[in-house]
Amino acid sequence: MAAEIQHARGVEATLVRGKGGEFEITLEGRLLFSKKAEGRFPETAEILAHLPAP
Repeated sequence: MAAEIQHARGVEATLVRGKGGEFEITLEGRLLFSKKAEGRFPETAEILAHLPAP
């Protein structure tokens, strides 16, 4: 997913290891997606919709 985001928007994604199966995506401190809250992994298109166009 990180490679897709970088390719589509030119934004470099950084992996920050969590614990307990957490998977969250944030942008400038704002939570965009939480696997714990949603009960699933996000689709790339969901994340791209929150990012500025290149």
